[in-house]
Amino acid sequence: MTTLPVHPGADAVLDALDPEQREVAAHPRGPMCVLAGAGTGKTRAITHRIAYGVLSGTYQPQRVLAVTFTARAAGEMRTRLRDLGVGGVQARTFHAAALRQLHYFWPQAVGGAAPEVMPHKAGAVAEAGGRLRLRLDSPAVRDLAAEIEWAKVSMLTPDSYAAAATAQRREAPAGLDATAMARLMATYEDVKSDRGVIDFEDVLLLTAGILGEHAEVARAVRGQYRHFVVDEYQDVNRLQQTLLELWLGERDDLCVVGDPAQTIYSFTGASPEHLLGFRTRHPQARTVELVRNYRSTPQVVGLANLVLRAPGGGRRAGSVELRAQRDDGVVPELVVADDDPAEAEQVAGRIAALVADGHPASEVAVLFRTNGQSEQLESALTERGIPYLVRGGQRFFARKEVRDAVLLLRGAARTDDGSVPLPDLVRDILVGAGWTREAPTTGGAARERWESLAALAALSDDLVATDAEARLPAFVRELDERAAAQHAPTVQGVTLASLHAAKGLEWDTVFVVGCSDGLLPITMAETADEVEEERRLLYVGVTRARERLVLSYARARTPGAKGTRRPSRFLHGTESVLGAAAGGQPRRTRSRGGREKAPLRSTCRVCGGDLTTAKERTIGRCTLCPPSMDEQLFEALREWRLTTAKDADVPAYVVFTDATLTAIAERVPGDTAELSRIPGVGPVKIERFGDAVLALVRDFSESRSD
Repeated sequence: MTTLPVHPGADAVLDALDPEQREVAAHPRGPMCVLAGAGTGKTRAITHRIAYGVLSGTYQPQRVLAVTFTARAAGEMRTRLRDLGVGGVQARTFHAAALRQLHYFWPQAVGGAAPEVMPHKAGAVAEAGGRLRLRLDSPAVRDLAAEIEWAKVSMLTPDSYAAAATAQRREAPAGLDATAMARLMATYEDVKSDRGVIDFEDVLLLTAGILGEHAEVARAVRGQYRHFVVDEYQDVNRLQQTLLELWLGERDDLCVVGDPAQTIYSFTGASPEHLLGFRTRHPQARTVELVRNYRSTPQVVGLANLVLRAPGGGRRAGSVELRAQRDDGVVPELVVADDDPAEAEQVAGRIAALVADGHPASEVAVLFRTNGQSEQLESALTERGIPYLVRGGQRFFARKEVRDAVLLLRGAARTDDGSVPLPDLVRDILVGAGWTREAPTTGGAARERWESLAALAALSDDLVATDAEARLPAFVRELDERAAAQHAPTVQGVTLASLHAAKGLEWDTVFVVGCSDGLLPITMAETADEVEEERRLLYVGVTRARERLVLSYARARTPGAKGTRRPSRFLHGTESVLGAAAGGQPRRTRSRGGREKAPLRSTCRVCGGDLTTAKERTIGRCTLCPPSMDEQLFEALREWRLTTAKDADVPAYVVFTDATLTAIAERVPGDTAELSRIPGVGPVKIERFGDAVLALVRDFSESRSD
């Protein structure tokens, strides 16, 4: 390859990077795998890699193809490259790059013009269902379209679908079994053929087919593109990986960037295995970890690391341990409410106070697991006059299933004779609208529809709790008032979004609501892999916050109900940050002397794993987990212990063991009562050393505050 002259700005491109980012950019040739944690500047690293490759003469810009997953991300990449003085590089989504090639090569490979691409599958899926005499509502059509998409990106055909779905214990939507789903897939393909159209997955399938079957086309593509960069590589599916390998051929000039800890789209066919197995396919590849988080405060970063930590304190496969680069900020909180409406009220009250203090509403987000959770939040914000927008979905009362249900409720209100309790009557009507008393076992549009209608049922419970005599006409009026209040014009305001919709975004202040088992992880998550994906969802939510982070959950769904909910299992091990409520309130026991004493822990406060030794149970964490203590205070305590032991002519451990000193440095006791609750500090040692230890801790704390 002809080497181009080195641009005088090439070195300046590297000078603007941190050491790990520089490692990515300074080696533009050969395979490279970049494990990029949240907020670590991965886009900066890969655009500077491309810019350095071009400006140093290693790349010709027209021979570089940068691939990502959204048009927004591709546009941002092009903008950054232009700002770095590099033009001509192709930055596209997988579909955009493949569609361009398909249109160009179809005439010579197949003949004529390439088929038109359908903008949506719904119409063709509905027609296929009609041909099979299936009665499908809109949510069922959307879920079936999503299942067809999963099958195609998994490179399954109607003939191979049933066996693969059965092997993966994948349940087909809309009540179909695997065989019926395969028949629907085949009929869907017939509908497309009759219409002379293709879908978005066909764009990738057909492009891959042409490249695989026509050597001259493959040579032309490989002659055009010599260097490849793939962003968000943890989200690549089997079909995209196949196309990427066809683009590459026998070459290895490929840089992939991703974060296994942010794999949250496995239901669409995405798999982190391509990222985690990169070194197996490319043994000579460099691996670089981007760990410096520039987005969030150390307090937010610390909590994110705890949420992701594996049992025993180690890192989960392929993930990175983030290191914060910003100054200290506000400690994250866990707020516990009595019920869902109270939780929404607390969040709205916090937001109102922030806005009153001049905090922009646009820099606040409230994140949740299911769209059905948004109604309470919308109502609470509306009552305070706080503008909001719903990202990735419609406002609650604008959803079709909600509008249809309200119409049925309004019709039934005329005949309500009071013989059936209001909550039961509302649920009977909702059943007539297609709602079921038991939640669907699958996700998707059907689950979202169920959640929305379940939220309406819960509103009837709330009304009866405040007005025991309320009947259906009053309930309909309540719904109408809520709908009218929430139909104000959308303005710049607080963002309400699901955790899935929040990926790739960030705000100064983030509230994550519903942090209880049953929502995080959601009840549908049954296998170990599904539960781990739910953990990654929470990690994504936590890492959206730049400065303030508030997590919350409600003990009960409705006011007055028994509080049976418990904090999310993903918060176990975060007590050092969020307090005892993160792991459930520990029981207190009394010693023979009558004072309260905290029981020894059996699970690690950091990672949630089992504690197996006396030392671990004393300090309350695994020996593999890093202590959450002030290291300087610990060293000061050790120096004091050494002096005290020498004066008493006893071994140092007789004064206090390392485990006890660690616990003191972690808990920073302010008085004798707090000191006495630390394991290893008995009445005798309180009498002999208590005043000295408390004075040392107090003096140290005051010196740090100064």
